[in-house]
Amino acid sequence: MPENHTGALHILKLCVGAESVEDLINWQKAHFGAGSAVHVTRMWPKRADEVLAGGSLYWVIKGVILARQQILDLQPVTGADGVTRCAFVLDKNVIRTEAAPRRPFQGWRYFPGTDAPRDLRTSTAREEPLPRELQTMLSEIGLR
Repeated sequence: MPENHTGALHILKLCVGAESVEDLINWQKAHFGAGSAVHVTRMWPKRADEVLAGGSLYWVIKGVILARQQILDLQPVTGADGVTRCAFVLDKNVIRTEAAPRRPFQGWRYFPGTDAPRDLRTSTAREEPLPRELQTMLSEIGLR
């Protein structure tokens, strides 16, 4: 049964450079293998405890939320420039969600569970995805 994680506080992030969920999955496999994925961002969440209590990172791909990954931990990392940043440690499993359009934004945003799209059923997630334009149009008329 699809979930919508209404009680959790999530993070919403643009997946820059990815054309599809498959691109995200392939990139993470190439960089992290079978282990947890890590996404480093400049800002540390002030509401970290809420995010770590069951939150996920929802990926916006080409203007549409299409997937999420559970946030397992937040860790400080220091870049070559000496600046400390926040590493989102993510579950290796990328969970496809119903399509939900989002306007572009910079950085990341808190994303309440009440706004989160539902997970696709496992059987649906294995099907060939609908073209992004069709997913967006269906979502805009309330048929996501």
